[in-house]
Amino acid sequence: MTKPVIAVTIGDPAGIGPEIVLKSLMSRHVWERGVPLIVGDLSVLKAVRDRLGLKIRLNRVRDAESAFGDVREFPVFDVARINDPSKLDVGAISELGGEASVAYIRASVDLCKRGGVAGIATAPINKEALRAARFHYIGHTEMLAEMSEAEKSYTVFIVDKLRILFHSRHISLRKAIETLDEDEIVRSLESADRCLRSIGMTPKSIALAALNPHASDGGLFGDEENRILIPAVARARQKGLAVTGPVPADSVFALALQGRYDIVVSLFHDQGHIAAKTYDFYKTVSVTFGLPFLRTSVDHGTAYDIAWKGLANPVSMETAILSCYDLAPKYRWK
Repeated sequence: MTKPVIAVTIGDPAGIGPEIVLKSLMSRHVWERGVPLIVGDLSVLKAVRDRLGLKIRLNRVRDAESAFGDVREFPVFDVARINDPSKLDVGAISELGGEASVAYIRASVDLCKRGGVAGIATAPINKEALRAARFHYIGHTEMLAEMSEAEKSYTVFIVDKLRILFHSRHISLRKAIETLDEDEIVRSLESADRCLRSIGMTPKSIALAALNPHASDGGLFGDEENRILIPAVARARQKGLAVTGPVPADSVFALALQGRYDIVVSLFHDQGHIAAKTYDFYKTVSVTFGLPFLRTSVDHGTAYDIAWKGLANPVSMETAILSCYDLAPKYRWK
């Protein structure tokens, strides 16, 4: 069986992305189950390699087929956005960093469209750098959806046995609560079912996290459960979905880790992020569903303060690559 090729972007070149990508590929595990094709600037990667004294060789390739070669050389699809790395303001938000970040992602999407690349694993980018480069994207997810012409995309965190789909993400907590809607909750529960089926799973138990303490204890601590969440769960069950909830948020994630639930629907950004990252910050992987291809990502930021200093931990990047090897070949979005 041919190993899957996945595109591995280096993220914001002024951050820790180039370093954690190179360090990840130095692990033999990354080469045992697939072929990583780095997508970025060869000049930047060489500069990082030389500054950190990494004993590796980099090889410019033209396409996915060319990535199969000498495992002692890391294949690089050179986007050639930055010819002179000295012009890059390392460790800082910059227009150039934002522009390059988008160029790497666009090149990876193009590789997927051409065929031969099974999925994409992304290093971190910075929202302020994107803004400095005059891009309207909030982050990777929205960018990938637009570039691949996907109708809608969904973010799922995976760590160990815990899977979390986010009902809402990059909006304020106040707005996340104010905009809770029964119809939208039903759609998120349906999406959780669809995401798992797209990777060959048959969901047996989908949990909806509650909003209020103790799921409001029958309305003592808020009315959102009785007014919105419980009716949404009832409707989802009528549609044939194996849904439970709303389950108090202080226990639902622990129960999912024990195997009681296949996936948890988190009502807002921090509800699920805190649970996953507290359990294992470095091995939590963000997976984007709904695209024509599967995308995995680290769950941390650009860490400008330690960029290009040899201090960045590559475990999250390595885990994202390995997860992409496992999930991308079986992924079918219908």
